[in-house]
Amino acid sequence: MEKKNYKPPFDYVEENTKTIDHWIEAGWEWGIPISSDTFLKAKQGEWEVVLTPTKAMPQSWFPPSIKGLKLLGLASGGGQQMPIFAALGAEVTVLDYSLKQLESERLVAAREGYHIEIVRADMTKRLPFDDNTFDIIFHPVSNSYVEQVKPIFKECYRILKPGGIFIGGYDNGINYISDDEHTITNRFPFNPLVNPDQMKALLDSDNGVQFSHTLAEQIGGQLEAGFILTHLYEDINSEGHLHDLNVPCFFATRAIKRE
Repeated sequence: MEKKNYKPPFDYVEENTKTIDHWIEAGWEWGIPISSDTFLKAKQGEWEVVLTPTKAMPQSWFPPSIKGLKLLGLASGGGQQMPIFAALGAEVTVLDYSLKQLESERLVAAREGYHIEIVRADMTKRLPFDDNTFDIIFHPVSNSYVEQVKPIFKECYRILKPGGIFIGGYDNGINYISDDEHTITNRFPFNPLVNPDQMKALLDSDNGVQFSHTLAEQIGGQLEAGFILTHLYEDINSEGHLHDLNVPCFFATRAIKRE
């Protein structure tokens, strides 16, 4: 693989977009749209979605019906979750920065005949929505590609309606303790923007630019934004040494905006 040069200043968001588009071309599992059969089953009430690699989100995290509710898929492109929510009757909007992930959303919507608002935007910036717009925000694991997560939680709080639901998946940082999953080698926080060796290792291995985040940042950040945390579960990697050892590397949370 061709070696990449890292010299500041460096737009890591653009680098990650290129990386994800490349992964999709190579058959990345999170970039494969659902089938028509899966969409039809969702319309019949048989469905599941994931926020983290292996566990399905409890359906009880949603209201009994989401028909007519305004739902934002934040960094949730790829034609996997938004079609399910559209099949359940939600008014869906997806925000992502990957052109290929958004193209998958267009393809599935055209194939199944539903409307979706598609927004290409960088979630590290102010989100392009008015205050109190959405009833639900669905945010699968993606914060590991963002250096600062607390501003995202504040923006989510702003655009949710009072009483709205914020559901997210997160990496707890354990995946970044080593390069080979066997020996603890990396000093925390894992931040390649301040550690050139980490940046070189990531780019040389085509892993994009990733960051570790603490529970204080991710749970504490939601609480600081004003959210009330209601539910939490943990999950493991879908493969690898830590998967084999059943080590929790991810967690998901459900929170609500104060009335």
